[in-house]
Amino acid sequence: MSEDILTEEQDGIAVLTLNRPRSLNAWDMAMEADLAELIRDAARQDRVRGVVLTGSGDRAFCAGQDLAEAARFAPEQIDAWLANFQNLYETVLAVDKPVVAALNGVAAGSGYQLALLCDVRVAHPGVRMGQPEVTSGIPSITGMYLTERALGASRMLELMLTGRLMDVDELTNAGLVHHVVAADEVRDKAIDVARTIANQPTVAVALTKERYRQTVLPGLRDAFAAAAAIDRQAWASGQPQEVMRAFFETRRRRATSSGT
Repeated sequence: MSEDILTEEQDGIAVLTLNRPRSLNAWDMAMEADLAELIRDAARQDRVRGVVLTGSGDRAFCAGQDLAEAARFAPEQIDAWLANFQNLYETVLAVDKPVVAALNGVAAGSGYQLALLCDVRVAHPGVRMGQPEVTSGIPSITGMYLTERALGASRMLELMLTGRLMDVDELTNAGLVHHVVAADEVRDKAIDVARTIANQPTVAVALTKERYRQTVLPGLRDAFAAAAAIDRQAWASGQPQEVMRAFFETRRRRATSSGT
């Protein structure tokens, strides 16, 4: 495993920390696969009673896909890319112990989707979440499915088409964030929430999560199948690559003009 994910255990709770703070904890395919393996390993350990997912630094939980990697994709690579995400998402859902997101900053794109797949979300007042993929030229298909389940069709479509991020007030009112605490308390609160659920009768927790998983997986798998065809079409058009290259060129010019 690389240093892109930090692991520790606290009072029977495994804490997995995405560790690319300079990139807002955006992930590439290797990091996604590593996270799935670490989650599976934690879930197998009898001494581990719950899992907390968080990010390094104070700016982001996870900004989603590393656009530097995605900008290089060819259409024939899309299936492997999405299969990698599907493996991660189904791994999170398969854990029969509590999985809590400690949101220490922005959760965007696939990072937002990962947060939605967790059982409980803890945030601080500066947290923002949403699905900005359309602004990078990427259709939002799995994000559409998970958001519609959580929020309904009307708000889902507005969010998918605008790519805007929701602030913590909107997130709380919508029920997407369950606890709001000071920024320096997010991690500890998430561990406390995981421990509280872990103290419930374990069979009841596991069976409740199993039934939820049964209701989510058919639609999620259908969304991934649709995303494969739709994203291949998007990348074949060349627009995602063009938009992402323009993003990096704008960032390069800004860095040059500021002397950094």
